[in-house]
Amino acid sequence: MANGFATMLKSDAMRRGCRGLAKPCKYRAMGESIVLPIQAPRRAALEAEGWVVVARSFGAQLDSNSINVERLQALVAQAEGTVREITDTDVDAVLHLDAATVEDYPGSAATQHTALDRRAATPSASRRAFGAFVPDAELVAMTFVDIDGADAETQFTVVHRARRGRGLSVAVKAASVLALTAEGVTRFRTGGSADNAAILRANDALGYVRDEEWVTLVPNGR
Repeated sequence: MANGFATMLKSDAMRRGCRGLAKPCKYRAMGESIVLPIQAPRRAALEAEGWVVVARSFGAQLDSNSINVERLQALVAQAEGTVREITDTDVDAVLHLDAATVEDYPGSAATQHTALDRRAATPSASRRAFGAFVPDAELVAMTFVDIDGADAETQFTVVHRARRGRGLSVAVKAASVLALTAEGVTRFRTGGSADNAAILRANDALGYVRDEEWVTLVPNGR
């Protein structure tokens, strides 16, 4: 698995450990693994039976009334190339970047990414996307966000391997927050692997506050 910035958080929270629900569930079985809150009483029982923690994930929130607009605008302006909303004319570029980075998402079952098909790569009113394009028009970073009324939840964010460490992940996420706030979104959710230092730094820079932690357990270390 490549190092760098790639993060996944499904809007269908039940499929990825229940994150993002207004009333979180207690746990979620995923094949031979179980994802549950880090402090869940069931964790101790499972570990006593030989289950082991193989990954950690988190959820975080940013409220519109705590957004530092000037800071986010600066993060976008500092990025190389052009940061803008992705449209249906960019689908081929989205698919190309997705195919090049599909194996780069750290963590385990709770944070893995399913390769996009053309339908999933096409933005819509309820599924917005923002990207960074370098001068030759290549898409090198993107974030997809699911919208439900005044709530927005990052589905995934990824940066081309050759372009990581340049602030592009922060820039595309900042662009999404600025644009969606202007349209009336008041609550932003995100998350991913708690072992991914890049995403933790990016979310801190944007003002997200971590409020959920999850562990993925498997029996006997499998």
